[in-house]
Amino acid sequence: MPISDCRKVSYSPAYTIVPTYECFNRCSYCNFRTDPGKSSWLTLAEAENKLRKLQSQNVCEILILSGEVHPNSSRRESWFQKIYELCELALCWGFLPHTNVGPLSFPEMKALKQVNVSMGLMLEQLTPQLLQTVHRQAPSKMPQLRLQQLEWAGKLGIPFTTGLLLGIGETEENCWETLEAIAKLHSCYGHIQEVILQPYSPGSQQNWNAPAFIPEQLPKVIAQTRKILPKEITLQIPPNLVPEPEWLLACVEAGARDLGGIGPKDEVNPDYPHPHLQRLREILEPAGWQLVPRLPVYSQYDSWLPSRLQGALNHWRTERLSILRNMS
Repeated sequence: MPISDCRKVSYSPAYTIVPTYECFNRCSYCNFRTDPGKSSWLTLAEAENKLRKLQSQNVCEILILSGEVHPNSSRRESWFQKIYELCELALCWGFLPHTNVGPLSFPEMKALKQVNVSMGLMLEQLTPQLLQTVHRQAPSKMPQLRLQQLEWAGKLGIPFTTGLLLGIGETEENCWETLEAIAKLHSCYGHIQEVILQPYSPGSQQNWNAPAFIPEQLPKVIAQTRKILPKEITLQIPPNLVPEPEWLLACVEAGARDLGGIGPKDEVNPDYPHPHLQRLREILEPAGWQLVPRLPVYSQYDSWLPSRLQGALNHWRTERLSILRNMS
């Protein structure tokens, strides 16, 4: 099939930098966190060494992903400063930062807008019942606190990614209610560029004994999500968590059009390696889908960015993205 006739599925050539794995939350299903004080923080010198090595590796997005330091902690200011400086460093090395580090204050979000082309925060599920189960020891998973982040992002004009975690004790109706809340906020601000549908997948570090979300249910969830959300919001699924080719294709056919950031390691789900791009092409192309790289901000939001970031983005749009496409 000629490329012009192919339908497109996008992904972001990405690399994840973690300032710290320590987190004051204790989500039962987490395979990412360590206890506060039990792991060292990434230094700027270490980060710069990582970025230097990425110069020749066809990466555009630097995902800043971090465990959370309590808002009232004496270390909160230094934690936030570290995140800001890592974003600055990524920009200086020619990459495009996207930050997802948990709930932030309004001033923190406003500051990070200056050094991020987009930001994100998973809603997971808005049902308060989960505060009695998997989120019992996770104060920052309070539904209204996380929903407030999406509203602030809208007020600040930040292109935003959010999503649902499926299979953590919610009902179908809980999912639809969470999606409707996202749609309502987007109708006010128009700032939600992507919604991730992430199936819960058991890992080796968690302390919760529950079965994985059944991949066969994903196409149905995607189809219903597509009915609830405005068409301009892209649906994303992580291909490492949907490893069976038939179900990955079924998800795409149902309305998922993005595979998220693909890099050396999924820090949130370290037991599930990202598939190689060639393997994804072997699955998608025979069915008429073309796998294409994208930037961490969708083009309709380019004008929302501060002038400095628009300059960096223009460089990618006019020169470097075409190189990625030719090499992918």
